[in-house]
Amino acid sequence: MKINIQGVGIELAEAIKDYANKKVSVLEKFITNEEDSLLDIEIGKTTNHHKQGEVFKAEIKIIFAGKKFYAVSLKEDLYRAIDDAKEQLEYQIVQSKKREETLFRRGARSIKKMMKGLSKRNPFTSKY
Repeated sequence: MKINIQGVGIELAEAIKDYANKKVSVLEKFITNEEDSLLDIEIGKTTNHHKQGEVFKAEIKIIFAGKKFYAVSLKEDLYRAIDDAKEQLEYQIVQSKKREETLFRRGARSIKKMMKGLSKRNPFTSKY
């Protein structure tokens, strides 16, 4: 998996890079084909003119197996922004995998009924 970390508006320290790498390495367990996967992380400050405190932004984009997942988080703490974006991305990937599995099972169930003669519905065209 190819990981690109980019800083926008701030200088990225080694500690921030290590933290981001550690957090997104958890997402590798969801990726099936690691050779063609690409992970982009963009970390930075949104603007310098906030009245109170600083606002940090973390954007994470993953491309693998022809699918794209994207998450953005705005928080007062940089580390919390990275954590939140990672959690959003993890949720999106899990939901996508559950949806694929559900569609597969529903199609298999329909084919099984058709083979048994319980249903005359064609599972490929959804017509009777």
